[in-house]
Amino acid sequence: DYLFIIIGFVLLIAGANYLVDGASGLAKRFNVPNLIIGLTVVAFGTSAPELVVNLVAAFNPTTTDIALTNIIGSNMINTFVILGAAAVVFPIVSQKSSRRFDIPLSILAPLIVLLMILSGELSRIDGAILLLFFAGFMYSTFSRSLKSPDEQPEDYKPMKIWKSILFILGGLAALVGGAQLIVPAATNIAAGFGVSPAVIGLTIVALGTSLPELATSVVAAMKKNSDIALGNVIGSNIFNVFFVLSCSAIVRPLPAYKDITIDLYMTALSSILVMLFIYTNKERSIKRWAGASLLLIYTGFLIWKISTL
Repeated sequence: DYLFIIIGFVLLIAGANYLVDGASGLAKRFNVPNLIIGLTVVAFGTSAPELVVNLVAAFNPTTTDIALTNIIGSNMINTFVILGAAAVVFPIVSQKSSRRFDIPLSILAPLIVLLMILSGELSRIDGAILLLFFAGFMYSTFSRSLKSPDEQPEDYKPMKIWKSILFILGGLAALVGGAQLIVPAATNIAAGFGVSPAVIGLTIVALGTSLPELATSVVAAMKKNSDIALGNVIGSNIFNVFFVLSCSAIVRPLPAYKDITIDLYMTALSSILVMLFIYTNKERSIKRWAGASLLLIYTGFLIWKISTL
């Protein structure tokens, strides 16, 4: 198990490097904004572990709790931990379209789930409604990409299309493979120490399936592609709720678990804080102190969560 975790981390870091390079190259080749690539290709690829884990959990009636805790936990980790860590590495500049559409949608997503779950479960009809939201998000994203192409310098030499696609596919394969090695290994280790299954779902499994987002966003921040870092996190959160969770609910209705309301409020709060931090400065960026604040808030929440179980 420990060996699998080490190999998984190596795959994640290598995959993240290739994915960011390939996505950037493809975006610039077709004059598409990096933010749009981050919100679609990269976000979908790095959400693949959540999708695989959730579908497996949904097909088994005894593990449906994991399908909900995995998504809610992953979205909290995405914003508090991953975006926080990326901002500490390099301040993340936001784009107007992200502030006006994507971040507000990531705030709305957990609140919609909260309203749906008041009936006691996330039904197949709820899943279909979430899927309609996802279709609208994709349509809006591609519409915006056509209206706001990135401008490239005259001496810029775009990456060859086949090379970009190879980098993206290879990066995604390494990311998914790494996550699939880490999640069961970490779960086995946690179970060996007698950790509660509820904690495993919200933390170990959620963190394991969020590792691709962590690696991709931190690498993007280090390469100063901060729009990919922000787009990847926000895009993944939107994908997780409106696509992954909707597919899981369509496979099998997902019953609510204890304290799901608090967890959904925290998920919404994470995106609200991102929006507030962005508007604390003229650059409309997430500064290093804001990133550190996100990390500290999640640490406090996690300590409280574990102490109340």
